[in-house]
This record gives sequence, C-alpha cells and structure tokens, in this order.
Amino acid sequence: MPNIGPMEIGLVLMIALIVFGPKKLPDLGRSLGKGIREFKGSVTGEDEPEVSHPAAIEPAGSDAEPTRAPEAGPVTKIPA
Repeated sequence: MPNIGPMEIGLVLMIALIVFGPKKLPDLGRSLGKGIREFKGSVTGEDEPEVSHPAAIEPAGSDAEPTRAPEAGPVTKIPA
C-alpha cells in the first residue's frame, strides 16, 4: 500500500476547496472535528462537558440586558 505524503494531502485539500468552496470548508472542518470528538468520547466512555460561548454566560446578579455588537453597514467597493 503506498504512503500518503504531503503532495497527496495537498491534492485532496485542493479538490475539497474546489468542490465545497472557501465558505463551506471551515464549517465542514468544525463538523468533522465535533463528530470525531463525539465518536471518541462514546468509544472511550468519557463524558466531556459542552463548551459554551463566553458571551452566553451572564455575570451573577446582573439584571441588565446583554449588549450586542453594532450591526455592520453595507460594504462599498472602492474603484481601483
């Protein structure tokens, strides 16, 4: 069986980039990593706690509503 080297890995990544596009690749990698972690946890019997976003955690005693980041306006292109 032939070894998989850097050229073969690069070729597979280039094909994935062409097929899925640059916007979908981070989501696919994130989903793949999450799936591998869940599979590993179920096989080994480990129970990892869910990681929550720091913005979702409210400080104790805070009755104020959480603040939101300002929404970005329309993007304009500058002619070259």
